[in-house]
Amino acid sequence: MIDIVVLDGRSLNPGDLSWAGFEGLGRLTVHDQTLPGQVVERIGGAQIVITNKTRITGETLDATPGVRYIGILATGHDTVDVGAAAARGIPVTNIPAYSTAAVAQFAIGLLLEVCHNIGHHSRVVRSGRWEAGGEFCFWDYPQIELAGKTLGVIGFGRIGRATARIAAAMGMEILAHSRTETDEGRKIGRYVSLDELLAGSDVVSLHCPLTPDTRGMIDRARIAKMRDGAILINTSRGLLVNERDLADALNSGKLLAAAVDVVSREPIRGDNPLLGAENCFITPHIAWAPRETRARLMDVAVENLAGFLAGAPVNVVGG
Repeated sequence: MIDIVVLDGRSLNPGDLSWAGFEGLGRLTVHDQTLPGQVVERIGGAQIVITNKTRITGETLDATPGVRYIGILATGHDTVDVGAAAARGIPVTNIPAYSTAAVAQFAIGLLLEVCHNIGHHSRVVRSGRWEAGGEFCFWDYPQIELAGKTLGVIGFGRIGRATARIAAAMGMEILAHSRTETDEGRKIGRYVSLDELLAGSDVVSLHCPLTPDTRGMIDRARIAKMRDGAILINTSRGLLVNERDLADALNSGKLLAAAVDVVSREPIRGDNPLLGAENCFITPHIAWAPRETRARLMDVAVENLAGFLAGAPVNVVGG
């Protein structure tokens, strides 16, 4: 029987899902979380490694020669040295498309929070400020209507397109920038250069993968090309953004607001400049976390491993 080790299972399954699918494929060991210094020991002689955000490097694979397969519990695969795995004949699989609806919903939720400060206004009602104001209505943050405004989507894959469809249903115009253009995308928005998108958008939403080309792409120079008073949304990868430059833009008033579900180092550190930035909404990487979404992820992860064991691997990422 093969040995399967899950290095960081708690985020996928904090107790409301079942590992039974994996248990039916081999002898399963699940660790809630694995620190960098524990990776080699916990993999041990296992043939199958399942990871979410725990890094698997070439050095890790040198020290664990029994590994035959790595399954990533996410779409992005930057936590695994895919090239090193490929050089050793180890397939690496990911989970494509599982979170499209949830992340698009969350991106729009972040935008609506920026526009209405819903949580804040609910809290001040309970604090008595509405009653004390003496009028039938009360707000202390400007309210923003999105109809007629322009959403620029950087990365027009499944999630970017799904986000754009929701925004279009609210009356927003859509600009898109992507490595590839598709007929489906053209039905939703207009493809433009990155500079044109930045200059023409009231809201910019990031939906692209982290690559050497996209790392730090939203920096001081690109923020300068954005409209004064624009809003930035990031539900993709924290390292797409130079956080010091974003904080400066928020504190200076160049940008009206930012809402991010991801940061450069997670969990966030106390010295992250966004924590002290004006009008910056930060959530703890939960866009993917609805139970329905995680259950879908679990099912695909099991199918990926079953396909490998049957000699027909699926969802293999390239090296």
